[in-house]
Formats: sequence, C-alpha cells, structure tokens
Amino acid sequence: MIEQTPVEVRGLTFRYRRRQAPTLTDVQHAFEPGCVTAITGPSGGGKSTLLYLIGLLLAPESGAIVVGGAAVVGSDRERSRIRSRTMGFVFQDAMLDPSRTVLANVMEGAVYTGMAADIRASRSRALLDELGIAHRADHRPGEISGGQAQRVALCRALVKSPPVILADEPTGNLDPDAADLVWRLLVAQARAGCTVIVATHDRGRALACDRHLDLAMTS
Repeated sequence: MIEQTPVEVRGLTFRYRRRQAPTLTDVQHAFEPGCVTAITGPSGGGKSTLLYLIGLLLAPESGAIVVGGAAVVGSDRERSRIRSRTMGFVFQDAMLDPSRTVLANVMEGAVYTGMAADIRASRSRALLDELGIAHRADHRPGEISGGQAQRVALCRALVKSPPVILADEPTGNLDPDAADLVWRLLVAQARAGCTVIVATHDRGRALACDRHLDLAMTS
C-alpha cells in the first residue's frame, strides 16, 4: 500500500545567479496523489529546475515546498532524509554509476530505506524484467543503449515504491514501444496512489495526463 503524499509549491521563485533574471517566478501548484501531472513549457523555461526544487535538490529563493502537508525546512541532511523516504527521481540523462552493474544501480535506489538486500535484489530484477531489460542486469551502463539506461533509471526510482515520483523527460530517449511501456508504468504507479510529476516536451503525452502545469502560463 503506497502512502499517499501530496506535494505543493507555494509562491516558488528561483534564480541560479543573484543578478540573473529568475528561472521561475511565483509558481504555485498542488500535485495530487493518484494523478500524473505534466509540467510543460519552452526549452529553458524551468521544467527541470522545478523538478529539482520539488525533489529538494535545489533550494528556492522564496516560497515553500510542501510534502505530505508539511513545509520542508531544515538542514541538507533533513532534506536528504525526506527525499530518500518519499521520492524517486528519474533524471533526464539517467545518471547511472558507470562502475557498477545495471542491477547494482537499480538496487542503489533502495539502499537507504532499510530494505533487506535479498528483497532489493528480487524487486530490482522484477522491475528490469517488466521493462524488458532483465538480460542486461549484469552489464555496466557503458554497455547498454541510452534508451535502456533510461529504463534502468526508472527501475532505480521505483524499487523502493516511493509515494512521489519525479521524472524528467522519461520517454525522450526511447523508441515508441519502449516509451509506451514506460508511460504505462508511470500511469500504473499513479493509479496505485503515487504522486507522479513528469516534465515533458511531448504535447501528446502532456494532454493525456490527469493534470497539467504549463510554465509558459506562469511567467
């Protein structure tokens, strides 16, 4: 049973450098459990930045990020604890450890949850099988394609059954069949109660989502 965890951003403003124009200004949105929410907008418009803020990898200049009804405050350690406990992140470039096998990369997603190693391994193998890449479990990231790496990254995000899933262009490097498979899995996670937030430039995918946040309308 997935613990339902709503996420909200309130008046979020962020800039990378003090004298730069803000990348995001006064963004407000409530992301609900059980829904896939698409974040869209122009290239460079802040889609990935917003995911990084929600994922507590960046801190806003102003505004609040609310996870499970509580505003996130405190040290980097506390933010890391919240992220590890509640969030699975699929980065746009996969960000796999090249020195470890595909299986080890997936298992890493649940290292800090207290999940027993044998359960982590069996769940990781099941996810790799579901996404059609179980035969690559003992390979290293440099020995698989970019599309396969993206699927491995999704497995890593899902292995701990997080209540919040953040995905940055999760189908961008995939062929149509693999993209459909990944999308169905994300939708299934939402239907199971997850809060699924996807940054995408794919208008068709965005229109198929339950909710939609267009950053072009917030600037």
